[in-house]
Amino acid sequence: MENLLIKPGTERSRVDKTIIALGLISALLILWTALTHQDTWPSYGDMVASFPEPIAWLRWVLGDISEVAFYKHELASLGLLAGAYLAWWASRSGKRWQGFAICYGSGLWPWLVTSSLLGLLLSNLLWGWTVTADTWQPTFAAFVSLPAAMVLMFGGGWKVTLNGALLGALLVTPMCLLIVNFVCVPLGLPAVIGNVLGMAAGSVIAFVVCRRVPILVRSDSIAPDKPLPPKAPSYGLGWSLRRVLADFSEAPFFGNEWASLGLLAGVLLAYALNPVSAAYGSGLVLQLIGAQALTSALGVLIWRSQWIKRGWYPTYVPLVSVVPAAVLTHGGSWMVVGSSALLGALIAPPLACAIAGRLPAHFHPYIGNVLSMALSTLLIVPLVGRLVA
Repeated sequence: MENLLIKPGTERSRVDKTIIALGLISALLILWTALTHQDTWPSYGDMVASFPEPIAWLRWVLGDISEVAFYKHELASLGLLAGAYLAWWASRSGKRWQGFAICYGSGLWPWLVTSSLLGLLLSNLLWGWTVTADTWQPTFAAFVSLPAAMVLMFGGGWKVTLNGALLGALLVTPMCLLIVNFVCVPLGLPAVIGNVLGMAAGSVIAFVVCRRVPILVRSDSIAPDKPLPPKAPSYGLGWSLRRVLADFSEAPFFGNEWASLGLLAGVLLAYALNPVSAAYGSGLVLQLIGAQALTSALGVLIWRSQWIKRGWYPTYVPLVSVVPAAVLTHGGSWMVVGSSALLGALIAPPLACAIAGRLPAHFHPYIGNVLSMALSTLLIVPLVGRLVA
């Protein structure tokens, strides 16, 4: 079957044309938003207060793309996608500055991001009615979970891409909604616990279904050309700094410095335009980024031998769970930042690796990562609260 996303021999692939079109649309939306709010960029509160206006929903859906990093802002999301596209183009073109190969060198980024975005759109269409001005809901969950994992497990092609998106919207998002609203909210637990438990539960069901009904993920799509393997890393200071940066885009399965730079540039621009427009209007963007960078740096330093031994290690896990939950719950003091970063780096990565190593072969190991996020957050966030009390 011909690869419908990347047709060999054409000057510009369908992916390139789609990205250019989306970039132009995004630029027009940013310009429109800036012109209609001349005094300041609209805040998070302005967005949720404007429901159900279409522009508020558009900002919400776009914000879902960067929600996994707790930024929830359209500029951060667009920066992430732009940086990821640059990384994929550089990888496809064999550029030396491409950084860590996006999507682990699988060559599947176009299919992966397509499935993730379709899952996100379906989730909002099916479950967007649960969102109100006063009630946050995890409509973002499908973007960073099952759809991408299915593409990485079973390969590209429209069958896997569409089924991954559909299963993500039908299984992952409602599981997250149930656990967040009927477990986390009544018990006063951080919502991230419900988010990641929902991802794990929905994904387990989906992979069992795929094993029993293999036609859902059987595809004759042509495998993409994989980039040439890079030379063995030195694991020195330069590699460590790049690894910390790449961890910021690891949760959506990108794991690349350019994707992370786009994400961080977008959220910092959002903060400069209005300090309460990102991170749910908390005003803690700088403390959040600093704590995330610190926990990744500590993880890379502490578990350097595991990186060398295994080639990959989940040091990103506390960056998108323990640390942001602690900062948003207990504030951005140095005690909160330092204790959550250190405890997260010590506990979350080895726990994720231990769980993932015990999963059946037909489960994607990311399930171990999200289970570690839930358990680590449940343990560490209350402990940090006692330390700063």
